[in-house]
Amino acid sequence: MSWQLKVMRVVLRHAVRRSLGRQPDSIAARKWFERGAWLNARGRPYLGFTPDTLACDGHEVEMLWTALPATGESFLLYFHGGGYVMGNPRTHAALATYLTRKTGLQTCLPDYRLAPEHPFPAAFDDALCVWQGLLDRGIKAENIILGGDSAGGGLALALLGHLCATDQPRPACVFSFSPFTDLSLSGASIESNAKSELLLPAQRLEQLRDRVLAGADPRDPRISPLFARFRGAPPVLIQVARSEILRDDSRRMAEALKRAGVEVTLQEWGNLPHVWQFFHGWLPEARKALTDAADFIRLQHRPSPSDGS
Repeated sequence: MSWQLKVMRVVLRHAVRRSLGRQPDSIAARKWFERGAWLNARGRPYLGFTPDTLACDGHEVEMLWTALPATGESFLLYFHGGGYVMGNPRTHAALATYLTRKTGLQTCLPDYRLAPEHPFPAAFDDALCVWQGLLDRGIKAENIILGGDSAGGGLALALLGHLCATDQPRPACVFSFSPFTDLSLSGASIESNAKSELLLPAQRLEQLRDRVLAGADPRDPRISPLFARFRGAPPVLIQVARSEILRDDSRRMAEALKRAGVEVTLQEWGNLPHVWQFFHGWLPEARKALTDAADFIRLQHRPSPSDGS
């Protein structure tokens, strides 16, 4: 354990987790997350990103690119985390920049709609719209590497499940950091890791679920990919900390993928915070995890001749 992690564990457990647990509503939580992301990134890296939009059923989904990829060039399509109620491309711009630097591939961050103003299935509908919109531009599915963290990781897996269930073209591979895969909240680690969890307030999960679902079925595979079908899915990487409350979301997701015949790499790390990769500017453990993810992407990604390889 690095000295940086030792310090961060104290800060997260005694300050950040308590502060997150006290946020009265989603609006306050979003402002809290924005401030934290600014401190984590030590600035506003998104100012150098390229904006983009896609039309989706009467509204537009905005996106930020680290830079627009060249024609035929592969890229990362990354869905940000935030429990479906907070987060946006700006909060994850530093992570996208680091992923682009490590992989050599540009990253696209969609600004999907959030609950409670836009409850389920708004986020999924936007993710599917972005996917289809990119393909409509002539981009090949195998040139897209799908990824995300926490709720965004679950969203990436939910999108993958839908593509498999409807026999549509799949991405080259998928990577997910501490994914939220089961809104029925049936994972045993939600209770067993409630004390060891460094970031997420376990007592707020039911309230979060209710805001997101607005009465919908928590086992719907569009929000809980643990219950999706993945026959014919490409390789998947999942990274999770053994100490976090969503650990079993990852373990059971990996088992479900394996039962479907999918090549799965599950990396369980030690006593680390939820989505510790987000803190790559501070933690050597985060940089190592992202290096592993970049290695996975390079191993699984098969550039087409048009990529210039």
